[in-house]
Amino acid sequence: MKKLKLASIVLLFANQIFAQLPDPGFEVDARTAIVITDPQNDFLSPEGATWGIVGESVMRNNTVENLAQLFKTAKEKNITVFVSPHYYFKHDHNWQIEGSLEALMHKVNMFDRTGVLTTVGFENSGADWLEQYKKYIGESNVIVTSPHKIYGPESNDLALQLRKHGFDNVILAGMSANLCTESHMRDLVESGFKVAVVKDATAAAILPGLNGYEAALVNFQMIASHVFTTKEIVNEINKFKK
Repeated sequence: MKKLKLASIVLLFANQIFAQLPDPGFEVDARTAIVITDPQNDFLSPEGATWGIVGESVMRNNTVENLAQLFKTAKEKNITVFVSPHYYFKHDHNWQIEGSLEALMHKVNMFDRTGVLTTVGFENSGADWLEQYKKYIGESNVIVTSPHKIYGPESNDLALQLRKHGFDNVILAGMSANLCTESHMRDLVESGFKVAVVKDATAAAILPGLNGYEAALVNFQMIASHVFTTKEIVNEINKFKK
């Protein structure tokens, strides 16, 4: 009986510890940059290829406006923004190995561009930036990396660009929450960056029995140094003085 009571006490104590995950916190400083994944029409425009499954989450989170607020605040405070885009070219459609969502993206011609060295047909296509972001992405504080090809930045130069520009801390936002955004978070953390996620400046697909956004929130909380709302991170950025 005593052993049973002791085991119950230990189990209760362990549950209390894990129910209250530590929050390492995140402070905006001179070595902080913003990373935004896939701020593109195919995710964020009602005419985009995936709007039918991501639109509900995008509207619920006010994602489009929250991303615009991050771009705007970064410009005002001269915070460097790295945009990690998603593009597919003709040769990518010849892949012989694909996961389920990769196959779907190719099927609906998501993020398609006519060629690596041409922008013919790019403007206002699904691969193009959402119109209201173009005025920010064209500014001198924004760096567009080479494209990532599946979900994470392992296939592009994001980590290299961050390191070469002297950044160790990343404020992460963009599309979509449980795929590209989460994959960027995981790889950046594994690469030694401190990462905070802006949870309402992202969104994800909602399918029967599958809510990508809810899945991402769990992992954001468990992996990132801190999870902010847009309002909270804008306040932190505005407090920072270079």
